[in-house]
Amino acid sequence: MVLDKVKSNRNQRLQEIILGTVAAAGILAVAVVAPNVVGAMAQAGILPHPRQKEIINNARTRLVRRGLLILMAGRVYLTEKGEKALRSWRLKEYKIPRPKRWDKKWRVLIFDIPERRRALRARLRQTLVSVGFVRLQDSVWLYPYECEEFMTLLKAEFKIGKDLLYLTVEGLEYDFPWKRLFEVR
Repeated sequence: MVLDKVKSNRNQRLQEIILGTVAAAGILAVAVVAPNVVGAMAQAGILPHPRQKEIINNARTRLVRRGLLILMAGRVYLTEKGEKALRSWRLKEYKIPRPKRWDKKWRVLIFDIPERRRALRARLRQTLVSVGFVRLQDSVWLYPYECEEFMTLLKAEFKIGKDLLYLTVEGLEYDFPWKRLFEVR
């Protein structure tokens, strides 16, 4: 079970690397993709394998089957669906810059997403957790550092501009546990 999860994460990371490589270079010849992907895999800590070229080709084939890439005349193109998947993966891995000193202000995120869009709400919560936000209540989330750029990305990616409210709060009652959790003073 644990091995399957590790393998799944590795496969997703490999697919993300391939999509990112194609996105960065625009249109690439299939033969050119492999060396770039191999270099990115080394940087990502995915260990080299004797059948590395086969593994990359299989991952590329899966991406084509899923409609994230198009393969035409020996060239690989990133589809609109592929761009969206890449943005989503990158958003989950987004790192909010952490200043040297805390400005003693809390960032509070409040959202009101209707029940009919519950899958979107779940994806939003998952993204917030992966970035480091802490849930105060069901749709109220807390973070200690400036993250307005991240909020803009969230609103654009999830198309929830009016459903998401971003507040900068100077005081928060009973904030000691949150200060300890975020290691701020």
